[in-house]
Amino acid sequence: MKLWGGRFQKSTDKIVDDFNSSIRFDCRMYKQDILGSITHAKMLGKCGIIPLEDSELIQKTLSEILSDIDNGLVDFEIDAEDIHMNIEKILIERIGDVGKKLHTGRSRNDQVALDIRMYVKSEIIEIESMLKSLGETIIELGENNLDTIMPGYTHLQRAQPITLAHHLMAYFQMFKRDIERLRDCYKRTNIMPLGSGALAGTTYPLDRLMVAAELGFDSVTENSLDGVSDRDFAIELSSCLSIVMMHLSRFSEEMILWSSHEFSFIEMDDAYSTGSSIMPQKKNPDVAELVRGKTGRVYGSLVALLTVMKSLPLAYNKDMQEDKEAIFEAIDTVKLCIPVFTKMLATIKVNNANMLKAAQGGFTNATDIADYLVKKGIPFRTAHEIIGKMVLFCIQNNKAIDDLTMDEFSQFSSSIEQDIYEEISLKKCVSERKLPGGPSKESVQNAINSAKAFIKSN
Repeated sequence: MKLWGGRFQKSTDKIVDDFNSSIRFDCRMYKQDILGSITHAKMLGKCGIIPLEDSELIQKTLSEILSDIDNGLVDFEIDAEDIHMNIEKILIERIGDVGKKLHTGRSRNDQVALDIRMYVKSEIIEIESMLKSLGETIIELGENNLDTIMPGYTHLQRAQPITLAHHLMAYFQMFKRDIERLRDCYKRTNIMPLGSGALAGTTYPLDRLMVAAELGFDSVTENSLDGVSDRDFAIELSSCLSIVMMHLSRFSEEMILWSSHEFSFIEMDDAYSTGSSIMPQKKNPDVAELVRGKTGRVYGSLVALLTVMKSLPLAYNKDMQEDKEAIFEAIDTVKLCIPVFTKMLATIKVNNANMLKAAQGGFTNATDIADYLVKKGIPFRTAHEIIGKMVLFCIQNNKAIDDLTMDEFSQFSSSIEQDIYEEISLKKCVSERKLPGGPSKESVQNAINSAKAFIKSN
């Protein structure tokens, strides 16, 4: 018989049991459920709501159940619906009527709200740690490539010369923001809902603050209706994780492009590549492609959560059972992608010569020539037009700007002197961009030092 079956005259159909059950996916929250129940039982005893000896027996037995589950000695039942009822059913089987006192002053509504918050909190901490490891890999790769000149792009067209270190540290900034977003999400997740009851609290004199402190929450929810029906924290986390995956996908896209024969900027390590079943020459960037592809799964979880919650009246509705699979899927996907991407990135081989050669083409120093003329007193818009004509001449004559003779330079402006060759060298173009956030070696090293401090202090 169901633990809630008192008012029912017949059993639920088996197909309804299967449809209604969530144990196949919420069983992963068994530890959070038991720890929450242990603390609830401890509080019930301390507040004199149940006898102290009953409280202690419940706590002891729950600890034993936790150990048995950890050791694979417990089989969950679909008929018991979810992890909460499974644990309570096992408890009652072991200690009889005393076990029935555990649910005093509590509803499954605030119990599941507690469990999922506890679960999400631990996952946020783990994902943040993974992002830090990725950040450290980016920093190390950046420090090794402070002098590796490459083209920067806009519209996927060669634009201006930068360094690989500068390019990589742009991604560090993205993942740094991801870490900060996760921490902010953690603050709103770290609020304890137990004591909200089904929707209207309880008449028992519960000590909610004691439970919150014991379980490591900063505070308690301030409205019982909101306490059981709020899933903003899960939606917010799913949003944060979607942004993480967007960043990983962008990075993956560049790794895929750069490892192609057309770019040949990098080569993927054999351990993080695959071959073709028919074409023996192929070396495919499947890790990066899968990360890019799995991004859609995390986006899907966010949309699913928003759609589930979009029209639910207060307070709890069974629809909200659908929150778990969506947030679990997002968490699992991100935790799968970050470590393998990190290892893939750490093992790439950089083709410095090809990056430099690419930067030498595409007139990436054209802006610097315009700036050169501005420093000679020519208005920027006039300088822009002069260099545009110069580029067109070079295209028509199959030349790089660096290849022009002084006679050819003088056709476009009498202000151009012999020092032009030094001024438009790629090394000079990069090194002179010394503003904070710029690509000069000095600026990028400062950015790397700041990144190291962020990782170390957090």
